[in-house]
Amino acid sequence: MIDDIVQAFQYFIKQMSEVTNPLDTDSIADAIKDICRLSNVGVMKVDVYMSITLIDTDEKEIHILYDDGEPDENVIKIKKVTGGSGAIIYTIFHKKGTEPWTERIHNRLDLMASILYMFTSSFVLNNIAQKYAFTDESGYHNLRYFGSELIKLVDDNKLKGLAAAQFNLKHFQGVNHQVGRDNGDIVMHSFINGLDEVKGCFVPVCRMGGDNFIMLMSADKIDDVIDYLKGTTVSFGDGFSERVNVSATAGIYIFEDDFELKILGDLMDKLMPASSLAKTAGRDDFIFCDSELMKIRQQIASIQHLFPLAIENSEFLVYYQPKVSITDGTIVGAEALCRWAHDGKLIPPKEFIPILEQSMDICKLDFYMIEQVCRDIRRWLDDGRKVVRISANLSRKHMLDVDLVQHLLTIIDKYEIPHDLFEVELTETTTDVEFKDLKRVVRSLQNMGISTSVDDFGIGYSSLNLIKEIPWNVLKIDKSIVPVDEDDENSPTSVMFKYVVAMAREMGLEIIAEGVETEIQVEVLKRNGCNIAQGFYYDKPLQVAEFEKRLETGVIIK
Repeated sequence: MIDDIVQAFQYFIKQMSEVTNPLDTDSIADAIKDICRLSNVGVMKVDVYMSITLIDTDEKEIHILYDDGEPDENVIKIKKVTGGSGAIIYTIFHKKGTEPWTERIHNRLDLMASILYMFTSSFVLNNIAQKYAFTDESGYHNLRYFGSELIKLVDDNKLKGLAAAQFNLKHFQGVNHQVGRDNGDIVMHSFINGLDEVKGCFVPVCRMGGDNFIMLMSADKIDDVIDYLKGTTVSFGDGFSERVNVSATAGIYIFEDDFELKILGDLMDKLMPASSLAKTAGRDDFIFCDSELMKIRQQIASIQHLFPLAIENSEFLVYYQPKVSITDGTIVGAEALCRWAHDGKLIPPKEFIPILEQSMDICKLDFYMIEQVCRDIRRWLDDGRKVVRISANLSRKHMLDVDLVQHLLTIIDKYEIPHDLFEVELTETTTDVEFKDLKRVVRSLQNMGISTSVDDFGIGYSSLNLIKEIPWNVLKIDKSIVPVDEDDENSPTSVMFKYVVAMAREMGLEIIAEGVETEIQVEVLKRNGCNIAQGFYYDKPLQVAEFEKRLETGVIIK
């Protein structure tokens, strides 16, 4: 018997010297079984913990190395060792109903466990390090893992036929607010797991942080992936009885034959601009990296480069679009709008405002415009002209500025502008934090006697909550819900417009309809009690001199 055990040990040590992972090697398993069988072992197992703080919990990997009958609870030999941030515990149970271990066998089993630990600890702890290096705290594979898998595919020449996408879950903070953080985590995991099944590539979807992800997919699965990202219903809650729709925006790149990838950054240089455009530019939810995208990138770079000098040279001009009382045609106010005069031509806002919105440059432009408006109002007052209330737009980027109200007052008061002649137009926000800041800003401005209006009402997701929670002075109804000539009184747009106006009147808000272009629309406004209009029917945005002529009479004849 002793000779058999010695031979088994010799074979065991020989095999240990030839393998890299003893826990997954058949020859080692056979050697362990021989030693255990000859040594009256009932069960031998190893518990692997990712952290020593998890010892004695269920958070472990269990490897059964030998199992031959019921163990004896009274006679147990445990070899317990830890290393690094993880822990490995070998446990050897004596087999019930067999001869007790001699000291010699006891020592050999102890030695076997020690040898196993010596060989397996570096492997197991390396796996622990890999896990922490390649996954985040929520269990998603991370960008480092994505990069390592990508380079493997490059080395194996397997990128052909694949595509990559960087995507952002739309309004997911709103989902968390709606269903709760814990359910939100379940929803996100379910959505990503479903995407893994659609994309046709073995590399899992990886998380870049927050609600931003990156993935590889088979190029022939792009349409399926886009359909999935456009909107997929995810179930959650008890019995998965509750549901929520999740969608995303994405930048997509199809690997070209001549594309050279040496580091992850080579791919990110293509994906990130496309993903950013999809998320912020309002062009499309899915942007492909191609020559058209390169033109857009060049346009963005050009505008960002020209902007500081354009501000310095006063290239941005204020145009005023009148707000008109539809009852008597008098001008009761105006909105200050921006135009860019550059190289002898006028650049429309849609070509530069969305680009400036991608950075804090938009805030610099807003303050520049407000300063020009205040100068004009001061000049009109000094000249004894009739003056109406002028409104200026503020980007929601300003919500990051905790001193916004003071910065506005500094400009307004520098020109000694009566506060009732100035109005701030703000659009709705997309996050809870911004909403709270918006509420604070509106209240602070009103305390200073400065009017505030909610711009583009009717195009957002939270418009009703916006006017319920925040004490606006003015409601500007977006042209998208102002009935057009083809709408009858029972059309959805007409019904919506009727009740929005009625609701605003009940709340004591001043109401302005934007985008009014026809006489029929004016009649609709009159019929529903909306008494102020802004739009081409009365006037387009006017240069300062033209607007001043309108103010001289104070009436627009129609």
